[in-house]
Amino acid sequence: MSYRQIIIVFLLLFLGGLYWWWSSTRLAPVKNIPNKSLKELTIVAVGDSLVEGYGATDTQDFVSLVSGKLGVPILNYGISGDTSANVLARIDSVLEEKPDITILLVGGNDALQKIPKDKTFANITTTINHLQASGSMVVLIGVQGGLIGNSYQKEFDRVAKETESLYVPDILDGLIGNPKYMSDAIHPNNAGYAIIAEKVYRALNTYLIKN
Repeated sequence: MSYRQIIIVFLLLFLGGLYWWWSSTRLAPVKNIPNKSLKELTIVAVGDSLVEGYGATDTQDFVSLVSGKLGVPILNYGISGDTSANVLARIDSVLEEKPDITILLVGGNDALQKIPKDKTFANITTTINHLQASGSMVVLIGVQGGLIGNSYQKEFDRVAKETESLYVPDILDGLIGNPKYMSDAIHPNNAGYAIIAEKVYRALNTYLIKN
């Protein structure tokens, strides 16, 4: 290989690496980013037992922890056992709060009940559409869809991209199977919820006006 060919290969590798870095660090489009200051925002979390905080002691659920980090209240609309259909059926009660930001975490119970994947993600997409139509920015939190593997990841990735939701993928990654972070097979303990809270806070914090 000639000196000129070596230079060309090096430049191609450099430009390829630069493009990869740019692609991996740029922020994806997010719909309905609030233009109000943090103190003026109404934030709601809706979903299943992970939102409700099953397995945590009082005030150690991730919604309460994110609220504490932000210094503003977050209304908790989590109900243990809820499926995507249940959340969609009660979305009007969330909309009554006129949320500027809605944290949406659902899907685990769909997987446990073996609800067809297409129905689950149709419900999630419709829920997001209702929220966004009201002007709310949606924080979509992904779950695995089972204790082994991540059968939901491609669908969560697709829905997040298509709806331009702020996306926190696979929220239980690194927690499931580790008794240090789990109160049972599917619910975190205080330490696990603290990790979830930090992930959600970091994703959300980028889009908030602090003053």
